Amino acid sequence: MRLTHSFTRIPPIIGKAIADLSSEQFAYRPASGTNTIAWLAWHSARGQDVQIADLADTTEQIWTVSGWYGRFALPFGPDEMGYGMSQGEVTRVIATEALVNGYLTAGTEASIAYLGELSAVNLDEVIDPNWNPPVTRGARLVSVINDCLQHAGQASYARGMLDRT
Repeated sequence: MRLTHSFTRIPPIIGKAIADLSSEQFAYRPASGTNTIAWLAWHSARGQDVQIADLADTTEQIWTVSGWYGRFALPFGPDEMGYGMSQGEVTRVIATEALVNGYLTAGTEASIAYLGELSAVNLDEVIDPNWNPPVTRGARLVSVINDCLQHAGQASYARGMLDRT
């Protein structure tokens, strides 16, 4: 499935963006009011995990079931995924390269396992009829990939700026 290939592209992009960063560099943001590299990397992993768990119709997110919530030890509840965070909350997302890479890899593996359970018929299934056009499972998966790759690109861009300062 080509969707599988798209998911496998996310970890190397994030991995390169966060490679060898200090905690101060992880907290870098290109301008006031923007997200930090740590937040972008974490949110990319977190968003994938939440949305795939929802698509798989399970409450078992890698974040909690596999202990990533405890390992990250962020000052938020286990359901937090970053949407609508204030700038103060964004700065409290503190991570390390090993944590982000581990969580993102685990989430990507879960996504690929989920994709392995699907057929073309499943991809065409309407999962949200409240939109025009109605959202299919395949469209939602593309949306998850798009969101992750956008945040990966933003983290890479911020890293490039950081490397030039």
